[in-house]
Amino acid sequence: LVLVCGSSLCAISFQRGLSVFDGIQLLTCTDGFTYDRRARQCIDIDECRTLPDPCRGDMQCVNQNGGYLCIPRGLYSQSYTRNSPRSYPEPSYPEDRSTPCILGYTLGADGTCVDVDECETESHQCNPTQVCINTAGGYTCSCTEGYWLVGGQCQDIDECRYGYCQQLCANVPGSYSCSCSPGFLNADSRTCQDVDECETNPCSHGCLNTYGSFMCTCDEGFELASDGTTCNDLDECSFSDFLCQHTCVNTPGSFSCVCPPGYYVYEDGRRCEDLNECESGNNTCTTAQVCFNFQGGYTCLDPLRCDPPYIELSDNQCMCSAENPACRERPFTVLYRHMDLSSSRSVPADIFQMQATTRYPGAFYIFQIKSGNEGREFYMRQTSNISATLVLARPIKGPKTIVLDLEMVTVNNVINFRGSSIIRLTIFVSEHPF
Repeated sequence: LVLVCGSSLCAISFQRGLSVFDGIQLLTCTDGFTYDRRARQCIDIDECRTLPDPCRGDMQCVNQNGGYLCIPRGLYSQSYTRNSPRSYPEPSYPEDRSTPCILGYTLGADGTCVDVDECETESHQCNPTQVCINTAGGYTCSCTEGYWLVGGQCQDIDECRYGYCQQLCANVPGSYSCSCSPGFLNADSRTCQDVDECETNPCSHGCLNTYGSFMCTCDEGFELASDGTTCNDLDECSFSDFLCQHTCVNTPGSFSCVCPPGYYVYEDGRRCEDLNECESGNNTCTTAQVCFNFQGGYTCLDPLRCDPPYIELSDNQCMCSAENPACRERPFTVLYRHMDLSSSRSVPADIFQMQATTRYPGAFYIFQIKSGNEGREFYMRQTSNISATLVLARPIKGPKTIVLDLEMVTVNNVINFRGSSIIRLTIFVSEHPF
């Protein structure tokens, strides 16, 4: 509230401003002003236009900043603008140039009072954080955007406290800055959108987009490297020595089992099965020979030839006749048999059985290994009066061929008879334990 006095009168003038309560700016103005939402400030009310008969008698109404004056008409002269019937008069004071103007005005060259631009002349009292806005007869100190008036001072608004940003917020004087965490894109300077990193193919195999990040996946047989994007091949063969029965070969993302010559990979892809060259015909035996298959290979058996005094009794048996004096100290028959044996087979193992085909009253039988057991890998175990089993006592590592003469001695004390028969057993020991 300002009291203004001239040479012959005094008038009341109101200065405008915003109401402040406990440091919080309210959208109300003091008397004589109204709040302009577009300008975001209080503007003067022209009471001379809005009030009915604001001055009584022979008094002239003159609008002022935040109020109005009632001046005797004899002390006031009007000056209208041509073709502007709604123009309002500017106040004019008597020609006595010693008469001062009201506060906020100064005497012009033409003798009239003109507004003082306090903002341009820097005669205002706004502090450096405020903006000076000139008004008729005065000025207003307003805060710039990003500041608010607290206790007559413009203080920075901390926008980050009010959730202006979706993720990261950095307050700066008079403003703020939004940013996003890695994996997000700042689209509109406030909100953050997930970035689909998989669109740029950052992974060597598969990519799975996640909220704010991504995850690389590897195909079967690969593992994710420490960089999180590269897939390294897994060497399955190094996991176990029992993955394959013979040889394991690592391949990108997998492995394969390989078998030695004479074998093929079984349906399970891991075990090795013997390839029967005799059945498949993949052998070099002649028509006169007999193809004998064993584990991992085969052999061609020549036709039986009986050395004298033996004569051929069948295709696999030679006989020495009792009537021939040269046969008295020799086995009566020699029967040829063949079998295969896996290398390093577990022991003990029953591998072959022999039995008397003819029984004589009062006779008994003795079974023994007559030759070929120099390493004592075998022994005979009699299982009945007329039969016995050949037992493998020690593991044999192949490839190796062993020929055993298994003898069956027939003894008959009633008729004082002793004779023998031989089974000549050829054993083909394979190179591998399968």
